Amino acid sequence: MSDANVRIPEEARDRLAAVAAAEGLSLRAYLARLADTLLTPAERAERAEQAKAALEAWNGYAPTIAEAAELDDELDRRLAQVQRP
Repeated sequence: MSDANVRIPEEARDRLAAVAAAEGLSLRAYLARLADTLLTPAERAERAEQAKAALEAWNGYAPTIAEAAELDDELDRRLAQVQRP
């Protein structure tokens, strides 16, 4: 495996190195492990579609686009209420 150089601010590098050290890893090993846990936008979309299909197969739940938007709006409204000081 070849290495790559990534330019980030020193503060970010130092923080990542500290987190890695606390977990007993080198920065290189920590970043490799972190990369393995992250999903690309395409992978997230694929998983969302799989989850929707599984939910529909399990209980028939298949909201329309309008229903999903209405539910999203309701969730946003409730989150805004909770986040107010």
